Amino acid sequence: MAELHKNLIAGRWAEGAAEIENRNPSDVSDLIGRYAQADNEQLEAAVRSARTALPGWRQVGLEQRQAMLDRIGCELMDRSDELGKLLSREEGKPLAEGKGEVYRAGQFFTYYAAEVLRQIGENADSVRPGIEIDVRREPMGLVAVISPWNFPTATASWKIAPALAYGNTVIWKPANQTPASAWALAEIISRAGLPDGVFQLLMGSGSAIGNGLASHPGVDAVTFTGSYPVGRQVAIAASANLTKYQLELGSKNALLVMDDADIDLAVAASVAGAYSGTGQKCTASSRLLVHEAVHDAFVEKLSSAVSALKVDHAFNEGTQIGPVVSGEQLQSNLEWIERAKQAGAECVTGGNRLERTHQGYYMAPALLTGTTNDMDFNREELFAPVAAVQKIGSYDEGLAIANDTEFGLVAGIFTRSLARATHFRRNVETGCVTVNLPTAGTDYHVPFGGRKNSSSGPREQGRTAAEFYTQVKTAYIRAGDPE
Repeated sequence: MAELHKNLIAGRWAEGAAEIENRNPSDVSDLIGRYAQADNEQLEAAVRSARTALPGWRQVGLEQRQAMLDRIGCELMDRSDELGKLLSREEGKPLAEGKGEVYRAGQFFTYYAAEVLRQIGENADSVRPGIEIDVRREPMGLVAVISPWNFPTATASWKIAPALAYGNTVIWKPANQTPASAWALAEIISRAGLPDGVFQLLMGSGSAIGNGLASHPGVDAVTFTGSYPVGRQVAIAASANLTKYQLELGSKNALLVMDDADIDLAVAASVAGAYSGTGQKCTASSRLLVHEAVHDAFVEKLSSAVSALKVDHAFNEGTQIGPVVSGEQLQSNLEWIERAKQAGAECVTGGNRLERTHQGYYMAPALLTGTTNDMDFNREELFAPVAAVQKIGSYDEGLAIANDTEFGLVAGIFTRSLARATHFRRNVETGCVTVNLPTAGTDYHVPFGGRKNSSSGPREQGRTAAEFYTQVKTAYIRAGDPE
């Protein structure tokens, strides 16, 4: 029987009230492990431990805290081959992507380790004579981290690292689809020297543990990445206690390809943006808005490129697209393809289930053409290796369609016109914009987030993270006159 991996509560590894199996989506006969499921009693114990640990953690010296975070980051980078293979094994992304994700996760920790020593406040003179003002940031307190399965190590790291860097305690509820990567990261953090209760891992269901953390009066802030419907539930639960929340939710990202675009470059970026990670990412280019003057040539080249993508086991040499994460996700993807066809779209390549040597959740990446922006698959996030082309007649039409969505995470444009690129960058209603680049791919030292229903609360990443993980205190001081 596979080893049982336990939760980390109050500095000890604890069995849960139940357990789940974790299987490889590339080969469902491959049992990765068994993982404990926390219950409400353990949640309460974790909250008590985190609150008890807060005062001492705030007093830990900056250099000590910096060294702990740096230790975590360096181990992640040093072990990126090993842990990347584990990540790819349970999530399905190609091995190179899994290794790259773990290495990037390490960079988040080393970046915020450095930020520990850059926590500079402000000072000012009062409008009243003889009074000085000190403005500084202090920890929020106990932060609940609820992270998704599609980037199980990186997304969790860009939340956990700043939370710890700014002096908060953390309870982490990872996604149940990827518990192996979560446990591996938690095990590394557990050996970094943090006092008991500062960081805790609670694996479990979203309805029980996720909602329990979001609604708990002992939690000071909750950061969540996931779907829009679940994010709304988190916001409602947190708001009942006036708990600070940060949500990164759905998307429906547009990529404009103008008549003056470098078509080959645009095709390559569309493949990278729409299909890497099996399309299971919030920055995917799911809507391709292509000028009528280059539409046919673009579709022909893109269709050829998509049909040539190698779909196979995440570990196989040359695999470009692995399986989708689960049987339920695969079924949803195939149903969306059928709905698109019924709505009048043409699936020019892919869209069918694939059989491979191993039994897994394989799907041929799909390209839809003849679509319009009112079709439901151009309105809702699919989280699938599917892109839909819309033909546009002008830049103005393309911009209007790009903005005609309830989401606003990222949008991109391919053009040689500086005027168009500048206008698009300033007028598209998204939190991130790319010019002659894929919509997917962000840096860790600058803000990340969206508008509309894609995000709520302060931005993530970079120094902007301090807006969420800290609170401002303004102090007024009258020193008096020297004797």
